[in-house]
Parts: sequence; C-alpha cells; structure tokens
Amino acid sequence: MIKSLYLRVVVTFLAIVVASVLIAFPLAMYFFTNMISTQFQSEMLAVGRQIVTLSNEVQPKNLHSFIAGSNRLNESYLFTLFESNGETIKGIPVDSKGKPRIQPTEVADVLKGHVYKSLDLGVPLRGFFSGISSIKVGVPLTVGNQNYALFIHTNITEDASRQIRTLITFVLAIVLIVGSMLILIASRYLVNPLKKLTLATEKLARGNFNVNVNVNNKDELGKLAESFNHMAGELKQLEQMRQDFVSNVSHEIQSPLTSIRGFSKALRESEIAEQDRIKYLEIIERESERLSRLSENLLKLASLESEHHPFHPTIYDLDEQLRRIVVFYEPQWSMKELDMDLALPRVKIFADSDQLSQVWMNVIGNAIKFTSTGGHIYIKLVPLRDRVQIWIQDNGIGIPLDEQGRIFDRFYKVDQARQRDSGSGLGLAIVRKIIDMHDGTIEVQSEVGKGTLFLIVLPTTHSPTKKS
Repeated sequence: MIKSLYLRVVVTFLAIVVASVLIAFPLAMYFFTNMISTQFQSEMLAVGRQIVTLSNEVQPKNLHSFIAGSNRLNESYLFTLFESNGETIKGIPVDSKGKPRIQPTEVADVLKGHVYKSLDLGVPLRGFFSGISSIKVGVPLTVGNQNYALFIHTNITEDASRQIRTLITFVLAIVLIVGSMLILIASRYLVNPLKKLTLATEKLARGNFNVNVNVNNKDELGKLAESFNHMAGELKQLEQMRQDFVSNVSHEIQSPLTSIRGFSKALRESEIAEQDRIKYLEIIERESERLSRLSENLLKLASLESEHHPFHPTIYDLDEQLRRIVVFYEPQWSMKELDMDLALPRVKIFADSDQLSQVWMNVIGNAIKFTSTGGHIYIKLVPLRDRVQIWIQDNGIGIPLDEQGRIFDRFYKVDQARQRDSGSGLGLAIVRKIIDMHDGTIEVQSEVGKGTLFLIVLPTTHSPTKKS
C-alpha cells in the first residue's frame, strides 16, 4: 500500500495518462481511419472513372499496356485489369498473409456493369494501415465490344506500414516519458504545500505557536495555508491570554493572601494595642472580601462564557432599572457631593434584567468611583427605532487614549486607577460579555482630566441571542 501522497499522486496521474492513451488511441484511429478510408475510396473512384473516360475516348489497342502506363503515372494506387473471363495478365495481388486481395465474386459483379466499393473501412482491431490497405474499388470498363473489370487499391507496402507504425510508437513513447516527467514535477509542486502544512501542524501540536506556512498559491491550497496561519495566530493569542490569565489570577490572589498572612502573624503578638488589633482585623476582613469578589467574578465570567449559563429575557422598564441603580449608589455619590443628572424617558426592553443590572452596577459604580468630589455624572436614554442608546458620562480622571482599547480585557487596570481601585479588573470584561450576549455594542470615549463616556446600544424589539 502506497502511504506517500506524492507517490499516490504520481501513480494516479500516470495511470490516468496510460488509460487515456489506451482508450483514446483506438477510438481516434477508428474515426480517423474511417475518414481517411472514405477519402481514399472517393479518390480511387474518381481515378477509375477518369481511366474509363480516357479509355472510351482513346480506344487503346492494348488496354493492359494503357492501364500499366496509368499505374506508373499514379504510384499511390495499384491497378488490376480483369478480362471478361475473369482472368488477369498480371495476376491477382495478395496481402501480407498471402490471401488474394480481389475475390472472383467481386470481379464477376463488376463485369456485370456494377461499381464495386470495399465495405471493409477502418476496422479498429485490424489497425490503421491494414484498414487502409484493404480499401479497393472496381469499375466496369468497355473498350470496343470487350468488357473489362478495373480494380484499384491502395499501394501501401508492409515495410512502409512497419516504419510508420514504429514512428508512431516512438512518438507515443516520447509523449509518455515527457508526460511522466512533467507529472513528477507537477506532483511535487502540488504536494510541497501539504508537506509544509504537515510540518507546521507537528510544531503546533508540540506547543510551538510561532509557525507560519509560506504558500504563494492562490488556489484552495493557498486558502488552506492562509486559514492555517490565521488559526496558528489565534491559538498563539489564546495561549498568551491563558498565560496572562493564570499570571493575573495568581497575582490577584497572592496580594490579599500576603496581607492576610502578615496581619494574622501580627495579631499573635501579645502586646499589640487594641486600636492596632482592630485595624489589622479590618484589613484582614477587607482583603477577605477582595478574595471573595475575585472568586465571584471569576465564576461569573466563566459562567457567562459557558453554553449553559441561565439566560432569561423578559420585557421590563429599562428607565426604572437605571433609577434603582442610581438610588442604590446614593450613599457613595452623596458623600462625594456629585451632581447626578438623569434623562430617562420610558423605555421598554426585552432582555435579561439580572444580567443588565450587573452592567449598570459596574459602569455607574466606576463613574462614581473615579469622579472627584463635586463632579458631575450624566445618565440618559435615547430611544431609537428598534434599539436604545444608554449614555453614562462623567467628568472624572479619564482614561489615556492608548489604554482605552484594553479596558475590557480581563484583569486590565488603567494605571491612574490602580491607586484608587481595589477591584480585580474583571468588571468591564463581564460588562462586555453581557452586552455581547444581548447583541449590543459598547464604546468608550475618554480624555484624561476631562472625563469618560460609555455609550451602550441594545436592541429592544427582538429576542437577543446568546453568543458563545
């Protein structure tokens, strides 16, 4: 069994070429022989009629000599003249097997005044030359009161036939050899991209994602290589995300654990002041809550990305939901004396209320957290035909332009916010996932020192679909 694709392609192509030659050559020879035979027969009939006409006009005394002279003038054909008794002076010509080429019954039929045409045209099993050489015609000829039968047949000798057959065989052999060489080259050209893909796949399976298959083809193989390169890039990015995820989770967990361990050791001291003890306990409690939030957010994000996360859309008032979130955060924005400006016309939406509540908690909570005392927060709804826009804008510290594209990544924190944010960096990642699940979009526009605007667009008139 041939396991190499290259050898299989070569053998298949060679088999197809040989089979095509074996099938096409006899068929082509058959139709070509018929065409040539018909042409030969027509020409021989025309020559025979010319000789008959000349004989009637000239009325030669020795018809056999006249026919022999015509034979010398036209060497492509052989002429055989039969007397009225069916005899011939020259003798009946024979074929390569010694059989007479003209039968007595054929001579008798022509002597009766009938024109004879050979019916043995282009027999493929006998070959091209045997078919041509068997063509003959017979025409009646009358000189004086004497009837004759003139037979004309092709003048192709066995040596000439053998030479031409050898030449054709030689040409076919050259065609097969050259075709085989071209098939070897073409097969290598076809298989090389597959070899490259195989090697790249093996490297990819070993964990090497820095692979790239250079294939200049514009055909299906080129598209396959392009898709493979895209897949390798996606896997490389996924692997980098996985490593970053593990690193970030380890970092986020290690920091509160270090604090808890350190302050727990400090509490073992017998001479610790009551005020310090309470302070250390508060830190331990705060770090424990931080770990709890991190765990909760990780589980929530994993649940959102799974195919079995509960998703229960209902029709409800979006404006009322936003007002409840603002009321929930009233202690925080009141403490910072923030101006909460709401423009919330009545809007009904078909969505998962619990999930969108998490979105508003995160976005509005961040707006309150990163807006300085006495600042301004503007929340408004803009109903459109089949969707609604939600604007949440503040005049807080803002986000640098080069970091705005990464704020939705897991564990990513804007540098200016690190000193004030005790979160895990998963909030906006959860927000984007929920918005995507609702077939919505979220955009951010921000300028450092001037504030940030989150623009969220959600459909209102059709059932959202869950995205994997």
